[in-house]
Amino acid sequence: MNNMQKKPEIIVFAGPNGSGKSTFLRMLNRLERHDAGRILIDGIEVSDDRHKLDALRQEVGMVFQQFNLFSHLSVLDNLTLAPRRIRGLSRQEANERAMALLTRVGLEAHAHKFPHALSGGQQQRVAIARALAPEPSVLLCDEPTSALDTETTRSVLATLKDINQKLGVTIVIVTHELSVVHALCRQAAVVEQGVLVERLDLEGTAPLAPVSALGRELARQMASAQGGQGVVVPGEGTHGI
Repeated sequence: MNNMQKKPEIIVFAGPNGSGKSTFLRMLNRLERHDAGRILIDGIEVSDDRHKLDALRQEVGMVFQQFNLFSHLSVLDNLTLAPRRIRGLSRQEANERAMALLTRVGLEAHAHKFPHALSGGQQQRVAIARALAPEPSVLLCDEPTSALDTETTRSVLATLKDINQKLGVTIVIVTHELSVVHALCRQAAVVEQGVLVERLDLEGTAPLAPVSALGRELARQMASAQGGQGVVVPGEGTHGI
């Protein structure tokens, strides 16, 4: 897989549960090891080399499916920890950056609360702000809306779109929810049983002609939204890529 992203871009890897999406995402910042091939992000090779790994962690932020906020720290301290340790910011500089990010996600009034006092949607937006605090160039999001209700999902997706457009951060999302693909991205990749089976250009001039079951369902939904225009849905059967 080469050059899947053009910066700043949002790309979604969609697939059913157990298809390997989260494992792939975790390989991008070395939380999981890859067995073959090379992964480069902004020219930094993902490996066990300590210097490369430190450089990688400065450029890649991650939003976890279960938020993974530090329960013993306030919202503000959750955001300032990484900038102080990774970027070497002073407490004042880190606090200023954290408050700016909390304002961007609409949670500045909750800076001194602890995670248990926040709703699920609020915790997810704090997690997004925390991942952005070290000013990464790439943001990885593991099923960012899977535990949220419909209204909160819309709010979180709007936050991610705003971050991509206004901060110029490339966002890579894995999800099994096709609504996320609809709402956010111009490119989608379908993953099945650990294999990237196809890539879909959702804003291209050529009609979509998906070969996977998930791709066909996405095409059907897009066809419905577009009044049946610009989408080709192949029949069932075996297809090559």
